[in-house]
Amino acid sequence: MPSLVRQHPAANPENAIAHFTQRLAFETDCSDVHVSQQVGEVDYVLVDVRGEAAYTAGHVPGAINIPHRLMSAEFMAGYPRDTLFVVYCAGPHCNGVHRAAVRLAGLGFAVKEMLGGVTGWLDEGLSLTGAQSPQEARPAFSCAC
Repeated sequence: MPSLVRQHPAANPENAIAHFTQRLAFETDCSDVHVSQQVGEVDYVLVDVRGEAAYTAGHVPGAINIPHRLMSAEFMAGYPRDTLFVVYCAGPHCNGVHRAAVRLAGLGFAVKEMLGGVTGWLDEGLSLTGAQSPQEARPAFSCAC
């Protein structure tokens, strides 16, 4: 009897390449964002989609705050159409990041999710701007979006 892992056969290599390449078109991770910031290759707009209070309590350095509910054609009109937005929220338990991605894509913008959000950023050992310490601020990182 096969293990639970092998109970469903793995995809063939060609399908695996297609699947994982497709995922990379929609996602980036905290480490890639951090490294791009460190080497000065920030060719995207990093957006914290949580509410203002959560953003103020602590956010990823370089991020701007645009709660998904504010993402309208009028609000976003100042951004060139070829802008890539990288969006994040509180963490994997919050779907505010998906709401923001849907709104931005619906407005014609390219968008990627920063996997893990604030939780992932802290789990990588990275610091937030505006927070005294991750332990003190973590309760304020709820989505509120």
